[in-house]
Amino acid sequence: MTTLGFAVLSGLGVLLTGNLPWAAMSALNLRMIPAVPWAIVPMSLYLWVYWSYIGGRSGSPATADMRRTRLRANPLSFGLWWRAIITGLFGFSALLALLMVMARLVTMPASAPIVTPPDMPAITGFLMIVMSSCVAGITEEAAFRGYMQGPVERRYGLAPAILVNGTVFGLLHFPNHPDAVLTMLPYYLAVAAVYGGITWSCNSILPALVLHVGGDIWSLTRLWITGRPEWLLFTTPSPLVWNNGPDLAFFVSLAALVIFTMVTVTFCRSLRRSTLRYTF
Repeated sequence: MTTLGFAVLSGLGVLLTGNLPWAAMSALNLRMIPAVPWAIVPMSLYLWVYWSYIGGRSGSPATADMRRTRLRANPLSFGLWWRAIITGLFGFSALLALLMVMARLVTMPASAPIVTPPDMPAITGFLMIVMSSCVAGITEEAAFRGYMQGPVERRYGLAPAILVNGTVFGLLHFPNHPDAVLTMLPYYLAVAAVYGGITWSCNSILPALVLHVGGDIWSLTRLWITGRPEWLLFTTPSPLVWNNGPDLAFFVSLAALVIFTMVTVTFCRSLRRSTLRYTF
């Protein structure tokens, strides 16, 4: 099997192995004793076993080193940690600017709302959202930026690795907007570029994992409260430039996208140099 095929299939295996148990447990929690977020406890235990195995700390010793390398959950110094988080925040700013530009170029799709049982307390609903965000952040970073990106990056370089894992990442989010998969693909490629660039910069998925969890908590809570996904920034959509022409707000958004992207790329390269010095 080729490096590309092996990376994609193994990444999908890691993703599904981590996600499917939570899909079953959370669905059962919504039906049985929905007032109590009891599914969090068994899922937390499962994630501990899951992380231990894919990271090479348990399971067959013959494949432990390979799994540890593929996961890429390398520890970082405090200095690299805070620089990676700051880089990610600039990356998030670039993503917000991208969404503002996209909203003027295409009609952004709606998303299915998060509906909780009427007898589920708000705090329980929020805790379930936090757990869903943790599951998504852990499993998706392990799968896409760990098992999938690493082998492709080492064989073909960073750009092809981000293109591959970002495309798969975007296509697998089709349930969020089944009628606009290709419309939203540039957004998911950009998300993958932020997380993948930070992972490449510090040779660890851990900062991207933390950023991913935090970003999902924000976006899912917002979807739950407002009914709007993160790509629908405003209640009233702005007019498309194809219909009304570009205006000052569009050019400001475009300039913000360019500036924040350049800052993020610069920070990633600086972080990469520091990581290499720290490692060698």
